[in-house]
Amino acid sequence: MTLELKGIEKTVGEEVHIHPTDLTLEAGSFNILLGTTLSGKTTLMQLMAGLDRPTGGRLFVDGRDVTGMRVQDRNVSMVYQQFINYPNWSVFENIASPLRVAKVSESEIKARVGQMAELLKLSAMLDRRPSELSGGQQQRTAMARALVKDSGLLLLDEPLANLDFKLREELREELPKLFADRDCVVVYATTEPTEALLLGGKTATLHEGRVTQFGTTGDIYRTPKDVISAKVFSEPPINTATIRKHDGRITLGAVASWDPPAHLAAVPDGDYELGLRPHHISPVPGEGRDVKIAGEVLVTELSGSESTVHIRVGNETWVSLSHGIHAFNVGATAELYADMRHAYYFGADGALIAG
Repeated sequence: MTLELKGIEKTVGEEVHIHPTDLTLEAGSFNILLGTTLSGKTTLMQLMAGLDRPTGGRLFVDGRDVTGMRVQDRNVSMVYQQFINYPNWSVFENIASPLRVAKVSESEIKARVGQMAELLKLSAMLDRRPSELSGGQQQRTAMARALVKDSGLLLLDEPLANLDFKLREELREELPKLFADRDCVVVYATTEPTEALLLGGKTATLHEGRVTQFGTTGDIYRTPKDVISAKVFSEPPINTATIRKHDGRITLGAVASWDPPAHLAAVPDGDYELGLRPHHISPVPGEGRDVKIAGEVLVTELSGSESTVHIRVGNETWVSLSHGIHAFNVGATAELYADMRHAYYFGADGALIAG
C-alpha cells in the first residue's frame, strides 16, 4: 500500500498540533518520525491510523480517500510505548488474537506466533499470562501482536523505550529486516537521532508540529536543509553561534577566526549561523581540528569511554563529545579544537548555505 498525506493538519481551539503536512510513504518503506517529546509524532501517527480526525487536508491509501474511515475498517496496527495486553489470555493467545479475527488457519497461527515469539525472545513464556511477565516482556508481547498481523500500515510509537539495552540493540537491527519483503508501510517514532541512524530507511524530522524535512535517513543527517532540522537530528544538540564573514576571514566574536572553506568563497560578507556537531570538537588537536575554541568549563561528564565537556563560547553553551577520558575543572578555561571541515553555515532565514 501507499499512504499519502495531503495538507493534513490538526488544530485544537487556537492551538496548532500539526501544521499542514504533505507526505507520501511508499509501499514496502520503513519511515521514521524523529523529534523531541511534544513535537507531534504521536498526533501524526494517530491521524494516519484514523484514531483522530484531521481538521484539514485529506488522507489517501492507494489513491483512495480514507479521511473519514473508522480505524476498525482500516488495515492498520499500532504499538505504543505503553503496552496493552489482554490480561486473561496467555501470551500465545494475545499474539494470536488478530490472526484469529482474520480467520487464519491454526497451523499458520502456530507458525507465525512462533516466529514472532522467537524474534522477541518470548518462546519460553507463551503459556504465561501478562501479569506473570516483567514490563519489558509485556511490551514485547504487545509488539508481537502488532507485528504478527499482516497490516498494510504498521505504526510503532517509541516501541523499544521500555526494553533493556541489549534487546533494544538486537531489535533495532532485526526490525528493518523483518519488513524488507513486505508490501506494508512502517512508521516508527523516536526521540533518538542515533536510533534513527541505526534503523535507516527514510526520516521525517518534526519540530513543533511541523515536518521540517523528509528523505533518506543518511541524507537528512548529512545535509540538513535548515538549522531546525540540524538541531532535531543531533544528540547532544548541535552547537550553534553567530559568525561573521568579512575580508576573507570568518570570525566567531573574539573567540576564534579561520579561513572560509572553498565552497563558501562566493557567499557575500555578512552575518551567518554556524553549526558544528559535538563530536567534531575535541580536547585533542588532530587532522582537521585546527581551529582553537577557548571557553569557561560549565560541566564535565565522564563515561567509561567518552568525555562530554560543556563550555561557554561567547553567549552560547557548546558541547564537546570525544573518545577517552578528558577531565576539566569547572570554572577553568578549556581549549578545544574544532574540525571546521564538518561545519554547517546557515543564512539569516535558517536555511543551509553550505556544509
